[in-house]
Amino acid sequence: MKRLVLGVDGGGTKTQALIVDEAGQVRGWGTGGPSNYDDVGEEKATAGIAEAVRMARQQSGLPEAPFASAFLGMAGVVSDKDRAVIRAMARRLDLAPDQHLHVDHDCRIALAGGLSGRPGIVLIAGTGSSCYGRNAQGESWLAGGWGYLISDEGSAYWLGVQALRSAVASYDGRLHSALEELVQDHFQLADMKDLMHRIYAVGLSRADVASLAPLVITASRQGDAVALDLLRQGASDLAQMVSAVANKLLFAPHDCELVLVGGLFNAGEIVISPVRAAIHERLPGCRIVLPELPPASGAALLALQHLSIPLSVSQIAKLRPPEST
Repeated sequence: MKRLVLGVDGGGTKTQALIVDEAGQVRGWGTGGPSNYDDVGEEKATAGIAEAVRMARQQSGLPEAPFASAFLGMAGVVSDKDRAVIRAMARRLDLAPDQHLHVDHDCRIALAGGLSGRPGIVLIAGTGSSCYGRNAQGESWLAGGWGYLISDEGSAYWLGVQALRSAVASYDGRLHSALEELVQDHFQLADMKDLMHRIYAVGLSRADVASLAPLVITASRQGDAVALDLLRQGASDLAQMVSAVANKLLFAPHDCELVLVGGLFNAGEIVISPVRAAIHERLPGCRIVLPELPPASGAALLALQHLSIPLSVSQIAKLRPPEST
């Protein structure tokens, strides 16, 4: 019987599990609840992983047995303490023998999936932002990702904060922007001054703020100068992360590969174009691509690599969950 490996992509809203055999054939795919233990606690995070793995096993008809190797790429993993917590959760679920149980942050699997295992850099811009790279020598570096209070530049959250600031500045007469009307309509405010009550009395979650990012994109498509400047500023901040990682890992400015991952890039060229320009200003020859495989596939690929199982380019290309085809 072919050996089976498990790849897990654990996030703040959902967890995805992918079962693959040593020939690179996808055998099962499942989705569970959130598993960022910083957000939901260890018990709920463990349940989210268990749910995703159980669904993947059911889909494949596989019995309850440890996998030959497992790789868990998890949101919120930034330290050795975090890795130890996740490893303990995985042990309780008996996912794989201890020596073949591997844990790292979600940027690692986003890079592995995005570039199909090749060395390079991943730039992530969703609710938050971060940049991670790994070179041919196995050296790695992470920039950004310090959280919304002190970091996350260029992210949807950052754009949401800028949308709010621009809206009230426009109302004051300090500048003129379509974001004033867009923000007022978004919150269904009778008067812009009601925004203070909405922010400080009712409150805005991180997700609420990030949900304002599409307003900046809408205003940019309308040619709003303030919104377009915000996208350029965010792009510059994101490119600064990429440059920091490339320099740290000694990637040549004319010879590096970068994959763009995250919901913000789904807006298309209105976001990607200024990011591309800002990166090429710093790294002129950098090849910028969109993901070849999703993060869960990257986790499964890393699980196979830890067993020293080589896959051909065509086999790697098949490591795609059914819903991603």
